Amino acid sequence: MPPVELGLENRTALVTGASKGIGRGIAETLAAEGARVAISSRSRERIEATAAEIGARGYVHDTGELDGAPALVEQVERDLGPVDVLVTNTGGPPGGPDPLAFGRDQWQEAHRSLVLSPLRLIDLVLPGMRERGFGRVLSVSSSAAREPLPSLILSSSHRPGLLAAFKTIARQVAADGVTLNSVLPGRIATDRLAENFGSLDAAEELAREQVPAGRLGRVEELAAVVAFLCSERASYVTGTAIPVDGGLTHGL
Repeated sequence: MPPVELGLENRTALVTGASKGIGRGIAETLAAEGARVAISSRSRERIEATAAEIGARGYVHDTGELDGAPALVEQVERDLGPVDVLVTNTGGPPGGPDPLAFGRDQWQEAHRSLVLSPLRLIDLVLPGMRERGFGRVLSVSSSAAREPLPSLILSSSHRPGLLAAFKTIARQVAADGVTLNSVLPGRIATDRLAENFGSLDAAEELAREQVPAGRLGRVEELAAVVAFLCSERASYVTGTAIPVDGGLTHGL
């Protein structure tokens, strides 16, 4: 049997929130598959350093600033060509032990970051994808979208809304060769996980007890799933959300 060719060579991919962690890992994997990769972050210093290290092109963009999305897409398409692959990745909102402790501003910011920001970018790239007959849109969500976590009420409340939007849009554009899917990371070894658990060592110790796989996930394991969903080979997979969590999620 011939090797699986993902068909990402010379495709233009835009990955947001990609200066480090999961976003960086996804961008690096797409670049290794031959895609022309644009990455964005709020920090010019970090995004330019990352771009140089992984062979991508860096852009400064705050995912919370919806009015900045058109300029980002326009610049990426001017530099690299029409966006074929969009990966929306945003940092999670703050957590805390008291679910009633968050103010209205924090709820609105979480909605803007986790729901409105990805949808704004999709609005901008989807018409071109449909016209060209190819497009891959991938959201980096969280296992909290399926099983709410008591310490992450903002994330647990807003991420399911984006899954519903993806399911709805996916049905509308499937016949045009465009897919929309999500991945639901569990405990992936990143700086954010270390912050949530106090350290990666502490997170790893708990994972041995609580995660069926007996360990934390690696960024490259998640990125491999994303790369497949963004590929030509995944043309019949759309409107779905795939857990990448070592078996942590209990529900169907």
